[in-house]
Amino acid sequence: MTNNHDVGAVSELPENFEELKRAANRTGSWRERLDAVNELGNWDTAPTIKLLQYVLTGDQVFQVREAAYRNLKQLGEDVQMPAKNKGELFKGLNKILLRIKKSLPEDHTFEQFKEKLQKTRLDIYDTYEGNKGAQFDSWLREIWETPARR
Repeated sequence: MTNNHDVGAVSELPENFEELKRAANRTGSWRERLDAVNELGNWDTAPTIKLLQYVLTGDQVFQVREAAYRNLKQLGEDVQMPAKNKGELFKGLNKILLRIKKSLPEDHTFEQFKEKLQKTRLDIYDTYEGNKGAQFDSWLREIWETPARR
């Protein structure tokens, strides 16, 4: 990756860099990661660029990776647009969701299922909510409506 550094970004490390670094790695909130990535894009320094490159290649939420890509491009980095994830983002997702469903009373509601998923597996909830966007509830409801093998 090459860097032209001819944009108007600040070329010193932000005072809150450690806080932004923690936020960029926080698995429980894709929105906090997105905010951190957007803030990091204002700083044209080797550590911020390295962190943005890490997010670009490692984050599971496409919107966060896409923001890292845009910010790196704006900072003059030669990077490739990230591909959207396909398939399961978590190994054994269907089994995990089935266990959560079976742990609830037989007559539970969709909202109870959704709440239990959020409480017990925030990482899964957050990642899929970020990737699915407005379709998250309909995707999750479709899984919930699939009959559980008891």
